[in-house]
Amino acid sequence: MAGAQEFRGRRVVITGAGGIYGRWFARAFAEAGAVLCLSDNREDALAGTVSALGLAAETTLTHVTELRDEASILSLAELVAERWGAPDIVINNAGIYPGKLLVETTTEDYDAIMGVNVRAPFILTREMAKLMIGSGVRGSIIAIGSGAARKLRPSRVLYCTSKTMLERITKGFALELAPHGIRVNVVEPGFAAGSEVSKLSERHIAETTASIPLGRLTEWRDAPNAVMFLCSDQAAFITGAVLAVEGGNSLRL
Repeated sequence: MAGAQEFRGRRVVITGAGGIYGRWFARAFAEAGAVLCLSDNREDALAGTVSALGLAAETTLTHVTELRDEASILSLAELVAERWGAPDIVINNAGIYPGKLLVETTTEDYDAIMGVNVRAPFILTREMAKLMIGSGVRGSIIAIGSGAARKLRPSRVLYCTSKTMLERITKGFALELAPHGIRVNVVEPGFAAGSEVSKLSERHIAETTASIPLGRLTEWRDAPNAVMFLCSDQAAFITGAVLAVEGGNSLRL
């Protein structure tokens, strides 16, 4: 685990900050002394994260971002540019996990999944990379992937495909941004139930939990520890990597 002092004053952008993982990432970086820019499409969820973590309103940036709208993402980038100049760390965390069989899936469903899970990280990474390069920031960008990138499931085909695409383009971004000293990696977190955005049935939760080789659900520190390691100096020679932190869940067919 990276030393707590390493992140003091570092500027961290987190999308999906009103969700389970977003709040966990915000908590970990806040405890390490980082300053945060929290993004979500739900204003009340953002306010809940700020309140729950006791974040200072005068130093914490928040932005209600509609990730399917490029103009909204550009507005987020403009806020970061105006207040910080550039971020040090960007976490593409937001994602949706709808479940429908092929014959039930509409074109609108397809556009929503690919728009949030693939297109939005592309746009945000592009804009934040511009800011980093312009300011000479040798920063770190993390995409939150999923073991679903390697494990197709009926009714989740588009989600699985979107995560495969996300991991592939993230590796490409790592290749292109390496000359600028910007490292780009993927973390695949474990299973965490309770999302308000993508509801899961009790049966799905029980079956997934039972299938995890290490025999437990994800705890709040698991994914943040991995993200902070990859953003730390300890990982200074790591880019284009995919780190699974999910108890071996994706190993089973």
